[in-house]
Formats: sequence, C-alpha cells, structure tokens
Amino acid sequence: MPALKSEFSTVIIKESIFRFKGYSAAVVLILLTITLLSCENKIPTIPKSDLLSLPSLTARDFYTVVTDSGRKQLVLSAPIVEQYDKADPQYSEFKSGIKVVVYQGKVDPVLWVTAKYAKCTANNLWELRDSVVVINENNEKLETELLFWNQEKDRIYTNSFVKITGQDEVTQGIGFESDSHLTKRRIFKVTAIIYPPDEK
Repeated sequence: MPALKSEFSTVIIKESIFRFKGYSAAVVLILLTITLLSCENKIPTIPKSDLLSLPSLTARDFYTVVTDSGRKQLVLSAPIVEQYDKADPQYSEFKSGIKVVVYQGKVDPVLWVTAKYAKCTANNLWELRDSVVVINENNEKLETELLFWNQEKDRIYTNSFVKITGQDEVTQGIGFESDSHLTKRRIFKVTAIIYPPDEK
C-alpha cells in the first residue's frame, strides 16, 4: 500500500509540474506577443520625399564676408541658415531673419538690408519677407513686406505696398522697382506723398 501511495504522489507531482510548465509557457508566450506588438511600430519608415525635403546643411549664428580682389563686397549675417541642395532649384533659407551690409569695395557701407525672412536661390534671386527695410548711403529708407532682389541685375522690385522715407518727403504706394541703391526708383501707383512740416 505505501508503494502505491508513493507512485500516486509521483504522478500527481509530475502532472502538477506539467500544468505549471504549460501555464508558464502560455504566460511567457502572451508577454512575448505583447512586447513584439508594442515594439512593432516604434521606428516608423520615413518616406523618401520627406528625406529630400530636409536641409542638406544647417548653420547657426551664420556670418560671412564676401570679397572680390581683396575688397569687401558685403557682410551677411543670420541667426540660422538652412541650405537645400536637393531642391530644384537649390536654395538657402533664412527663417529667423537676415542682415546684409553692402560695401562694394568701399570702406564705409553703401547699403543696409534687413528682413525677418529671406530665401536665396542658386541664381542669386532673393526673396525677402516680413518687415523688409533697405537703407542707402543717402539715408533714404524703403519699407515693405515683400521684396525681390535680383543680385545679378542689381534690381529690386515688389507688387506690395511700399513706403520710402527721404530727407524731404515720405512717399507711399503700391508696386515698386529700383536699382539696389534706390537711386533709379519708380513707384507704380503712388497713394500718398507726405511733406514734413517746416521747422521755423
């Protein structure tokens, strides 16, 4: 009789171990499945079009001096510049603004240009937006919200509202073109000419 009891106990123990192992295997399998499913989409695939839209080069606190035959031509500075070499056409973007001081080989600056946004294509066509200000060496100031600057042809133009402040008058209008020094300028539609009061 004791032998039967011992054998029966061994069968119960083996059966319990088998059930426990089966239960453990099921739990491990469930946990493994949950882990795999939760990790499945952790690293999404980036479309090729999105990769092409990323800048090829990014620079902060950008500052450059352009010279010609050892003479300073202009100084360009910006908080950040992003260059897109894979775009057609290639361009550089200044999303946090830009400042350009033009010397054209002279000791003192002959032109100042500032804007809160700028974009320049590979063929030196500039697009300036948001609080654009151009000041020439005669202290004449152009203000507008959109200005295009063809650097090769030395021509600036816009179809937007402009305000030109000179020594003797303030002229406002819609549409404008000029050389970059504001000497040969034309406003397409003049809306106001304001003369400062005589100071006596």
